[in-house]
Amino acid sequence: MDARRESEPTSPRTTVARKSERELVVTRTFNAPARLVFEAWSRPELFKQWWVPKSLGMTLRSCEMDVRTGGKYRLSFGDGMDFFGRYLEVTPHSRIVWTNEEGGENGSVTTVTLEEKGGKTLPVMSELYPSKEALDAAGTGSAGSTAWSSPTPAPSRPRSSARTSK
Repeated sequence: MDARRESEPTSPRTTVARKSERELVVTRTFNAPARLVFEAWSRPELFKQWWVPKSLGMTLRSCEMDVRTGGKYRLSFGDGMDFFGRYLEVTPHSRIVWTNEEGGENGSVTTVTLEEKGGKTLPVMSELYPSKEALDAAGTGSAGSTAWSSPTPAPSRPRSSARTSK
């Protein structure tokens, strides 16, 4: 039996860590190149397939994404539950930074970096809140309830506490 295979986990492990009073970080390795993981984060038709695990009982009804620096996004779940913001930085296959404006002045900034090594990709997702109180109010933020299930080679990032748009 191949000793390397024995030591590898049968499913990727997701880690969630509160790195500071204001920052939450989620990581998981995927057996896919960064190019494919980036596509799953940046193409609406792929994004809709994995963003919300079925176990949450929610459906992403509308997904508008203009994934470029200065572009905007809006994710709608119906009944006024919308998430929206703008992309501050987009570097194909390696980095996406966006605002989460549904929280008003307590909204976080999310940064996803994609690190590829040996055909596998480690997405590192960081949510930085303006204060400890803002992160506490969000619970574990959009990252903390992550199942990171993967019909496409990308992590899932459902919100644990939704805010409605005004």
